[in-house]
Amino acid sequence: MRINLQVYLHAHGSRFLKSGVFPVNVSEFKKEPDQAAAVSAYEWIRAINKEMGFSKDFRIDKVIYDQEHDITEIVRQKTPHSKREGAFYA
Repeated sequence: MRINLQVYLHAHGSRFLKSGVFPVNVSEFKKEPDQAAAVSAYEWIRAINKEMGFSKDFRIDKVIYDQEHDITEIVRQKTPHSKREGAFYA
């Protein structure tokens, strides 16, 4: 199964939007759709942060899936796996 993600981010002094279609675990999505979507969003956001060089001012402003489900707070609660990644929220 796939979901449409939109992430509004801030890095290097600029705000920007990235969007795309990403896979989610079907059984997890049926149980807890927001949590399953947040896992995909978090993984993608980590990749974006890495690609951008781990900006010191990197933060998540908003995360939406399928144009109507705001999962910003759920994604913000995900913990970075290393100190180098830093916090994703303001």
